[in-house]
Amino acid sequence: MTSARIRNFCIIAHIDHGKSTLADRFLEITGTVRKEALEAQTLDSMELEKERGITIKAKAVMMKYKADDGQVYTLNLIDTPGHVDFSYEVSKALQACEGALLLVDAAQGIEAQTVANYHLAERAKLRVIPVINKIDLPTARPELIEEEFENILLLERERVLRASAKTGIGVKEILETVVRDVPPPTGDPNAPMRALVFDSVFDDYRGVIVHVRVFDGSFGRGDKIRMKGVGSTHEVLEVGTFIPGSMIPRERLRVGETGYMIANIKTLSDVRIGDTVCLEKEASTVVALPGYKAPQHMVFCGIYPTQNKDFDQLRRALEKLSLNDASFSYTPESSDALGFGFRCGFLGLLHMEIVQERLERESNVDIVQTAPNVTYEVLTTSGETLRIESPAQLPDPSQIEEFREPVTKLDIIAPAEFVGGLLGLAIERRGRFLHQEYISETRVMLSFEMPLAEIIFDFYDKLKSLTRGYGTMDYEVIGFRPAHLVRLRILVSGSEVDALSTIVHRDVAEQRGRKMLVKLREEIPRHMFEVALQAAIGGKIIARESIRAMSKNVTAKCYGGDITRKRKLLEKQKEGKKRMKMVGNVEIPQKAFLSVLGITRDSEK
Repeated sequence: MTSARIRNFCIIAHIDHGKSTLADRFLEITGTVRKEALEAQTLDSMELEKERGITIKAKAVMMKYKADDGQVYTLNLIDTPGHVDFSYEVSKALQACEGALLLVDAAQGIEAQTVANYHLAERAKLRVIPVINKIDLPTARPELIEEEFENILLLERERVLRASAKTGIGVKEILETVVRDVPPPTGDPNAPMRALVFDSVFDDYRGVIVHVRVFDGSFGRGDKIRMKGVGSTHEVLEVGTFIPGSMIPRERLRVGETGYMIANIKTLSDVRIGDTVCLEKEASTVVALPGYKAPQHMVFCGIYPTQNKDFDQLRRALEKLSLNDASFSYTPESSDALGFGFRCGFLGLLHMEIVQERLERESNVDIVQTAPNVTYEVLTTSGETLRIESPAQLPDPSQIEEFREPVTKLDIIAPAEFVGGLLGLAIERRGRFLHQEYISETRVMLSFEMPLAEIIFDFYDKLKSLTRGYGTMDYEVIGFRPAHLVRLRILVSGSEVDALSTIVHRDVAEQRGRKMLVKLREEIPRHMFEVALQAAIGGKIIARESIRAMSKNVTAKCYGGDITRKRKLLEKQKEGKKRMKMVGNVEIPQKAFLSVLGITRDSEK
């Protein structure tokens, strides 16, 4: 098979626009999977993906397709996620392709993530094929969608294909367009071998299975290869290509092909997404491929085992998961309240939630997760710029010259009738209006600048509620801006609880602190002495709650006589409780942490 008859392409779209269903039809039409063996979302092999109906990991598959010109083509397809949190998976897939199908729901139209994915494909210089899916729906409006393609993405409506992945209408025409319009891979079969690592998974028996796209030359079993970025050397034991549910071994992977490589790699750090694979004997002359831009983690939280003895098990689980998902990071940390754990970085809240569920399901580890926070920057009085990923990393307030928070460019697409409510929601979250653009008679795109911290908690839920489910959003971090931020400290009986410290805007610090104290008062059991709960900024107490001491009616036996007898007993009880308070420790149950960490902006009001 020459590279002239190879087509590498991916499917990109907003979430729930039918990517996985279209991939199912491709598998059926090309005969890659028998119709009776085909199930819904065949490429979504993860249990979590099928439960939620979303794609989390990009999946590669090779198909053989006999086109109308009589030639048999090799189609290498990568099905990508649609949620904004998994845009890193999309960018990885784009690097291994020459073309992309841009899918849009015929009823919902172009949405925020559609625009973002199109710009990613444009920057990767791919051939974009616009497709309107679900034209069989009673609410389909393909003519209006074609108009949106022209107005928003500047794509000619004559190029837009119409299809229904569910019924199969127009799917063969999409494959013919892929064969005709997507350029074949370029590369020199006689040049030194270069392959790009675009994904990897860990197998308990075979080690790391590396997903590669060959750009120049070829390689196969028995070759000595080098990971150019990491510098490790390995002997290739097997190469091959993917079909759903299995891997097909091959003698060699040649220029333009996408497949896998097994080289008995047991050390997880020996594989890095975006690295260049080359032959060891040619390593000194090979120029590394551009690879990928490293993911920018913007949401951080602490993950701790519920039992301290499970720390090593959690560390192994994170190592294994980080190989399958290169877009999150972890570093060890410790907390006085929660013990030993890890500080983890994510691309967004859904990404954080998925990683937590995968840890618990795939590794059988029970974990506790602290409140999410974003990355900040601090300019110190000495002129040094520090990157702050947790409140514990903040320097003394006297050393802070300027506090900066990440700011995003936020795009919202929604029906025009909800513009007033959306403007109010954005202003409430410290957003700054940029511009407004009507993409059709009934739909509008609003752009804002907004702090990332105001988005990550519940902004998407409020947006969906406000627009009755029709609003969509996409954001990208554009930089750090100065803001009046403070570290909110929580003290229990005068001792700071580090796991409950947060970074908040000064305007909401008092409300946030008071709400946290009320929650703690409800969850911490009463002791034999009064427990003081305080919220502080620096050395200043801004809110206080108290948990009453457990009391006994010591005057019950006094049925008569002088009042001084009762006072004497009460004073004696008071002195005893004072001594107890001086030596007593407050017990804070785990559920108290969980209830406080679940506080969102809405609960502050």
